[in-house]
Amino acid sequence: MARDDYFVIAYKILTYLYECLKTGEDVDMLILTSETYGIEESYFNYILIQLYEGGYIEGISVVPIMGAKRKGVKITKSITIKPKGIEYLQENSMLSKAKKVIKEIKDTIPRIIILN
Repeated sequence: MARDDYFVIAYKILTYLYECLKTGEDVDMLILTSETYGIEESYFNYILIQLYEGGYIEGISVVPIMGAKRKGVKITKSITIKPKGIEYLQENSMLSKAKKVIKEIKDTIPRIIILN
């Protein structure tokens, strides 16, 4: 996956918010920017909106942009990950571990065909 892939950015955002939650640190608003992730602002807003509407995060407001079909985002200081977002991170982590194990088995026993 490319570094600007939707799932890569979403995973990074959720991971950051989860770390802030676990450590009790405030979310640094300078980290939650499109520049931090090296993507366009409209794409960053899209990802945040999808995470919010999907129930993965809370603490943003979706606002209309005058003269545009797309929506903007206002991030509040109370932005945080929700249990569904934590669950996504846990499942994603488990899938990655499973894929790694499968790859190791495939490399160890090359005659076994394992579908990716």
